[in-house]
Amino acid sequence: MALIIAFGSQMCFILAANYMPTKIETKTNELCEAILEQLQTNGIRKRIDIFLADTAARGQYELLMSKGQALQEKQHHGQPLEPAEISAFEKDREALLKNPVASGFLDAQEEMHDLQHSVQKLVAKTIELGRLPVAADLEEGSCGHDCGCHH
Repeated sequence: MALIIAFGSQMCFILAANYMPTKIETKTNELCEAILEQLQTNGIRKRIDIFLADTAARGQYELLMSKGQALQEKQHHGQPLEPAEISAFEKDREALLKNPVASGFLDAQEEMHDLQHSVQKLVAKTIELGRLPVAADLEEGSCGHDCGCHH
């Protein structure tokens, strides 16, 4: 018997002969199911699948990422960036953003990142505080209402 815990593209398999799930494992599975449902409901998964099936959009994206990486490496090594290569990158970036399949993928990717970040933040704050966090606990820069730092 196997329990599969999945979030995004990461999966964890737990194998056991006589597996009895703990409450945390059960609730984690429920959370994963809710996340998958949210990805379906918001069309996130569909936009990603459409992008993955579109070889032209994928190629356009991969080319832009490659050019961006090359520019970052050049800059990291202290080499000056030529105006022409910056202009070419910006032109390719604008073209990618005008492609509805690619821009849908980028939006879906950002939504998935935001969802993952919010879940991780909520779980981490719960463990840190030893209670369910309130809105003020989750504000950026806040240590929680009991810390006294007055952010």
